[in-house]
Amino acid sequence: MSGSQKCACEPSEVLFFPCSGGSNCGQIAHHAAVALAKVGRGKFFCLAGMGGHVKDLIESAKAAKVLVAIDGCPALCAKKTLDHAELPPQIHLVVTELGIEKKSGYLDFSADELALCRSKLEQQLDAQVVPISARG
Repeated sequence: MSGSQKCACEPSEVLFFPCSGGSNCGQIAHHAAVALAKVGRGKFFCLAGMGGHVKDLIESAKAAKVLVAIDGCPALCAKKTLDHAELPPQIHLVVTELGIEKKSGYLDFSADELALCRSKLEQQLDAQVVPISARG
């Protein structure tokens, strides 16, 4: 690995764990996490690795300051997976609680639904994460 490349399991300040489930709401959770990771609000992380108790991934998650579970529906698969790995999230969002109806097996969603989820996550991140310039 060259000096400019980083291992995907290295810790980050904010880690996103979307459910990525088989419904429109699971896909909204997934795509909101991807969008926020792409603009540098945190790092998209491996929820399956938490459920599989992959040691290096769990150690990286423990080193993060903020764990964000993004669930599509009230089944709370992302949150329960993190809780099972003894990594309770500091931020937890459920897409259906934003007024978006879950459609199992239906993977499409609107840009407005994605924007709503992303906006709510950004609000929660802004409330949770202290800017570097404000730290002593």
